[in-house]
Amino acid sequence: MTTLYGYFRSSAAYRVRIVLNLKGLDYDQAPVNLVRGEQRDDAYRARNPQGLVPSLVTDDGVSLTQSLAICEYLDERHPEPPLLPADPAGRARVRALAQLVACEIHPLDNLRVLKYLTGELGVDEATKMTWYRHWVHEGFAALEAMLSREAGSGDFCHGDAPTLADACLVPQVFNAERFECDLDAYPRIRRIAANARALDAFRRAAPSEQPDAG
Repeated sequence: MTTLYGYFRSSAAYRVRIVLNLKGLDYDQAPVNLVRGEQRDDAYRARNPQGLVPSLVTDDGVSLTQSLAICEYLDERHPEPPLLPADPAGRARVRALAQLVACEIHPLDNLRVLKYLTGELGVDEATKMTWYRHWVHEGFAALEAMLSREAGSGDFCHGDAPTLADACLVPQVFNAERFECDLDAYPRIRRIAANARALDAFRRAAPSEQPDAG
């Protein structure tokens, strides 16, 4: 059985859960509590030297890290339904949208960065929240413009079926809502996220539905 090592509120693990569900794949979950620091335990670092989630161990023993690499691996191993469009320009666009979230917004606002701000740098809670919301708005403003300019009338980030971009977008919207970011300026992002969340694959991947959510 494929095993996903993750944390219920990790947006990176959330992406992988969405993709596993979209592909109709069965998997077990092995929770790694980031708040308690379990990702830094020697046993987990032996699996993932970065001490990050997610990690995925496939049913044939392949061990993988980094959420986008895991998602593309799953797409190559299980091509239907596809996470990327058939045409090169479409694939590049979906990857750009996904990377805007995963490589530009998320790394600045993840748990270890926020803990460093309030711990080693002594930043107060209000300043931390200003930091968090600033980078969400920087990224979402660009993402909204890209989606509005190029997406047409599709229900999702690229056309009328979810792609890798949607698997990255929805967890970031969840995080923004959790940190009470005002999303009124991003109607297309909100519409696409709502369309995706209505799908069973996205509903079952939601943090509230995970075994470690309690």
